Amino acid sequence: MQLNGKQKKYLRGLAHNLDPVVFIGKQGITDPLLLAVEKAIEDHELIKVKFQSFKEEKKEMAEKLADLSGTVLCGLVGNIAILYRQHAKEEKRKISLTGIGDET
Repeated sequence: MQLNGKQKKYLRGLAHNLDPVVFIGKQGITDPLLLAVEKAIEDHELIKVKFQSFKEEKKEMAEKLADLSGTVLCGLVGNIAILYRQHAKEEKRKISLTGIGDET
């Protein structure tokens, strides 16, 4: 899924009041961490992931995490990555990006 800049900005705004639901510690990106991201994305569509370790490599790790989890990295603010993936089932979608950033 590709998002334009305005869509990512919109999602960062929605994420502002969210608390991190997944934490990356000393072990880095592991299978249990990917399962936690998958569960959180299925439940919420938009999540925050906090880097408690690997703070120097957070940009590269956030991009890798997005690739491995099939999500879009919407932003990196401090030690927190914002990830988004639209729910596969239309009736369970909570966020609509329709019309955001579309040029008319």
